[in-house]
Amino acid sequence: MVSAKKTKKTHESINNRLALVMKSGKYTLGYRSVLKTLRSSSAKLVIISNNCPPLRKSEIEYYAMLVKVGVHHYNGNNVDLGTACGKYFRVCCLSIINPGDSDIIKSMPSDH
Repeated sequence: MVSAKKTKKTHESINNRLALVMKSGKYTLGYRSVLKTLRSSSAKLVIISNNCPPLRKSEIEYYAMLVKVGVHHYNGNNVDLGTACGKYFRVCCLSIINPGDSDIIKSMPSDH
C-alpha cells in the first residue's frame, strides 16, 4: 500500500516536471528526432514510454550510452506520455534538449 502511493507521487512529480519542460524548455518528440538529437549530442535526457517496441528502445538506449545521456523509462504507455506532455497524440519517446526552469535532469537517476 505504501509503495503504491509512493510510485503515484513520483509519477505525478515527473508529470509536473515534464509539463514545466514543455512550457519553458526545449524538447523533441518522436523516435527520429530523438535519434537526431542523440547523434548531435544535444540531448540532456531521453524519456521512453513503457510500450515502446524493444528494438527501438534498445537502439535509443545504445545511442544514449554512447553519448552518456540519461534514459528514463516512463511508467506509463505512449498515450499517458503524450498526455503528460500536454499533447493530444501518442508520444513513444522524447528528448529534452534544454530543461528550462525545470529540475528534471537533476531529479532523474541516470541509467549509465
